[in-house]
Amino acid sequence: MRITDEHAAIICQVLQHYFGADTEVWLFGSRAYDMQRGGDIDLYLETSLQAPDAVIEAKLQALVDIKIKIGDQKIDLVIYRRGRDREAIHNEARNTGVRLSDNKVGHKQ
Repeated sequence: MRITDEHAAIICQVLQHYFGADTEVWLFGSRAYDMQRGGDIDLYLETSLQAPDAVIEAKLQALVDIKIKIGDQKIDLVIYRRGRDREAIHNEARNTGVRLSDNKVGHKQ
């Protein structure tokens, strides 16, 4: 995993603050693998937050907060609202990513 444990913890705390305490977070894409290259921080999250306006507001506020706390980096958020149909990207991110939430930093799920 090519982010620090400190950054992973900050990311989880921020996302759970804005999207809800039960939000689960995964790092996926090139940053999930030590041997790959690439600069984006690709994050997948599952949230109980449902209202589209609330999700958009949470996303904007969370991205600003994360960038303030860890520095200006390109961050992509893929959001799955629980109870909805999953898209291929949701399954791919969850199945290939590294779970950051629930004190499981650094462990494949």
